[in-house]
Amino acid sequence: MRFRNPTAEIFVPDGKSEDEALRQTTHLGIGAHPDDLEINMAHGILECFGRADRRFTGVTCTDGAGSARAGVYADYSNEQMVEVRRQEQRAAAHVGRYGAMIQLAYTSAQVKSPASRAELTLELADILRIARPKVVYTHNPADKHATHIAVCSATIAALRMLKPDERPERVYGCEGWRGLDWLPDSHKVVLSMDAHPNLAMALMGVFDSQITGGKRYDIAAAGRRAANASFLESHAVDTASAAAFAVDLTPLLADETLTPAAYVQRLIGEFQAEVRKEWTAIGEG
Repeated sequence: MRFRNPTAEIFVPDGKSEDEALRQTTHLGIGAHPDDLEINMAHGILECFGRADRRFTGVTCTDGAGSARAGVYADYSNEQMVEVRRQEQRAAAHVGRYGAMIQLAYTSAQVKSPASRAELTLELADILRIARPKVVYTHNPADKHATHIAVCSATIAALRMLKPDERPERVYGCEGWRGLDWLPDSHKVVLSMDAHPNLAMALMGVFDSQITGGKRYDIAAAGRRAANASFLESHAVDTASAAAFAVDLTPLLADETLTPAAYVQRLIGEFQAEVRKEWTAIGEG
């Protein structure tokens, strides 16, 4: 593939050709930063691990500059951190046996800029046309990180550029810098994270620059997954020990007049109505 940024790359851990690796893709994750796939979209990785009939490909849109840093990384420059995070993302691809790992090397500022995001959108559309995944994971439209929201926007825009027969069967917006516990159950996609729990932890542990750099994403993500599983249903025993929540973004492909912002506002409205209904049920509505 030809990329727009000179430092962008596609890494194929098992040595297949780039074209073959992409065309074998069944599950595709599109994250903003190095480690977003492993923290927020690991369901796709676990679903494909060790399966001959499934293959996960990851796309990381930004170069990871500007991250928090402490300890041994405290004095690293942005350029040094970019290289560290690039290598960590490659290592995660090895550990998770990804079919391919694409790093597009945009800056966060570029992704948040409408003009540059248009370039990212075109690049994502090219990847999607070649890979033709059945399932796509990206950030959810209620995330509070601006770069995550921008990547969600670019992903939806890229998917809308595809012909109907090129589009995935499902598109999931995953938890990140905001959980999805609030999402009404009728819209909540519950993704079991019980498969390969050791692998799930290993994937996050690869990103040493973030964990020892002052952000215990590994503990936080594992805690969220455990809490999701236990607090999902109050009147039934747990059906999983760990679960990730996602919002189904597939309706945004069925109705291209519906913006992601309007869609999430609709969901928030349904949550508001659900809370009101609960209070009305006890006579205090």
